[in-house]
Amino acid sequence: MPRNRAAVEIAVQDVAGVRVALAAGADRVELCVALGTGGLTPSAGLVAAAVEEAAGAGRPDLVHVLVRPRGGGFVYDADELDTTLADVRFARRAGAAGVVVGALDETGRIDRAALERFVAAAGDLDVTFHRAFDTLADQDTAAETLIDLGVTRVLTSGGAARSIDGAGRLRALAQRVGGRLQVMAGGGVRVQDIPELIAAGVDAVHLSARQTVSGPSSGPGGGDAHYDITDPLTVRAAVAATR
Repeated sequence: MPRNRAAVEIAVQDVAGVRVALAAGADRVELCVALGTGGLTPSAGLVAAAVEEAAGAGRPDLVHVLVRPRGGGFVYDADELDTTLADVRFARRAGAAGVVVGALDETGRIDRAALERFVAAAGDLDVTFHRAFDTLADQDTAAETLIDLGVTRVLTSGGAARSIDGAGRLRALAQRVGGRLQVMAGGGVRVQDIPELIAAGVDAVHLSARQTVSGPSSGPGGGDAHYDITDPLTVRAAVAATR
């Protein structure tokens, strides 16, 4: 869809986060869990509930599902690739608007065969290649591979720990792909960084807008009582910064 401003994508971990993103005017959500580990595939129930929430608000384009079978690196074995494919197909059946995927081969390049399978399974959904891109030594060649395979966009920090520190590489990438691949800045994005990132020519910004809160103690074996919520003030500020 043509737009005259950069899009805002919010990484959310629950249906409440979807509601916050909708109310604040975000363009997309990346639905995931375990953001503390970089994000993992959400459950089938969460995907279905998030899609239903977005559809009920008249936003069937909102939910993009992260499909990442485990933490750690991005080189996957056959079982993990099969799981990823099954999750991509489920996201499509559930009515998601897009999927967020990535896989590398043993040489540290994009696993072209795996990505071809992901794109085929996604069908007409948007496909975003995630920040596995930031581990690649030759990002120019990788971008051409993504374009060739029909990937919609790439999520990248420009290879830096924080997107604002990779703004120069983001600018160069956006100029190189020339609209053939959307460039979305993600990685430590703060609201105050957004104008400079937009000036670099990115098509979108991605942030989690997380706020940590504390619930009742979960007791022995129950894990940390702290958990994340999506902060509506940060999401609203991010949206306002793109306008």
